[in-house]
Amino acid sequence: MKIEIVTTPNERLKESGFGALKACTSVFEAIQRMGHSVRLNMCETQADLFSVVERQPDLVVSAVKYVPVINQGDVWLSDYFSRHGINFSGSSREVLKFDSNKVHAKLHLTNKGIRTASYFLAIPGQYKDESELPIAFPVFLKPLDAANGNGIDDLSFVTNFADFESKLASLYGSFSQPVLAEEYLDGREFTVAVSRTLNDKLLVSAIEVIPPTSSNGLKILGAQAKTDDSEKLIKIDDNAMRDKVSALAVDAFNALGVRDFGRIDIKANEYGECFFMEANLVPGMTFGSSYFPEACNIANDLDYDQVIELMLAGGLARVPSTVPPSVHPGSDNRAVPAL
Repeated sequence: MKIEIVTTPNERLKESGFGALKACTSVFEAIQRMGHSVRLNMCETQADLFSVVERQPDLVVSAVKYVPVINQGDVWLSDYFSRHGINFSGSSREVLKFDSNKVHAKLHLTNKGIRTASYFLAIPGQYKDESELPIAFPVFLKPLDAANGNGIDDLSFVTNFADFESKLASLYGSFSQPVLAEEYLDGREFTVAVSRTLNDKLLVSAIEVIPPTSSNGLKILGAQAKTDDSEKLIKIDDNAMRDKVSALAVDAFNALGVRDFGRIDIKANEYGECFFMEANLVPGMTFGSSYFPEACNIANDLDYDQVIELMLAGGLARVPSTVPPSVHPGSDNRAVPAL
């Protein structure tokens, strides 16, 4: 198969993606080992993207959601390749909006009866005192659409109105958009890698994330912890909780209409009740640290190459072919368990 990976200079993005060039190179090398013809493209212009179209690959692997083209705005890869009749990995733009905007995902899932943390949006000066806030303290403040813990630190945990105003002003100044304020959930934190297999079942890899304890005694999974890789990723230690987390992740994955793969973040309260937090539909793929491949390894003992093979399975199955599906690369899924 002819496969092309499309990415863009990482420093120009604020949202999620496979990661920097190092991560994309790891994906490239894994696809090479699968025996495919593969090319890695660093795209910055419409001409760069059209060059991919002209080569007519069997599959485009989108390592980012969009390419920010100077003076032309963002070119969403799912829309672009769909218009040009090119098969691509991952979800449609309509679904990817749930990744780009946390509130869209929360609203959609709430309407589907799926539990998510209570929240409201705020801008500086909108609320005059604590009594006007829709949720009682403590609350947790974070950017509406930033990824990788950007904007999140100890000051995101807010217990009074003065600190609320201060952190709100800081985030609004940095990201120039309304700030997401959520009820603070003080229980365990989980992330779940979900992949659709060739037989249309879901492989679910649920793990627990344990943030480092800060100097203020808080466990905050912010940008610094993710940069330092100081959080711990471990197996979920009890079957009942693992089943509860997995079921919620599958419900969210299906309700959002995710195609091929995605990562669902979940948090519990002190009573062990689980809540959807956010979806990452172009997950990080940095070898040895990113949550998606690490979750697959910890929960289902898949190595990095097996994870990439699984992620490509749906896209490769969509390639028109007269060859029986059983001989397509990745069709056996290495006998991994699926739900």
